[in-house]
Amino acid sequence: MSVSRDDVRSIAALARLSFTDEEEQELTEDLNQILGYVEDLESVDTSGVERMTHVLDLSNRTREDVSKARISRDDALSNAPDTDGEHFRVPKVID
Repeated sequence: MSVSRDDVRSIAALARLSFTDEEEQELTEDLNQILGYVEDLESVDTSGVERMTHVLDLSNRTREDVSKARISRDDALSNAPDTDGEHFRVPKVID
């Protein structure tokens, strides 16, 4: 598979980008070089390689989902810069 300058122009139009003729030529060459690398990788025999999602043997460490007592409203509002006694008050940002 190869990429033509028309392909680069089409992709650029979709992305709303504009390139000079030199940049289009460079991008065409770069994309074709990347596709060449991918073709090289496709030729590698990976039949004996186990599939993995990460190169390191990692697993997620999650804590137990334990229910705790809720914080009181007074405690939640105690450090707020501005409240009406029941709610946080914030500056208006939309007119």
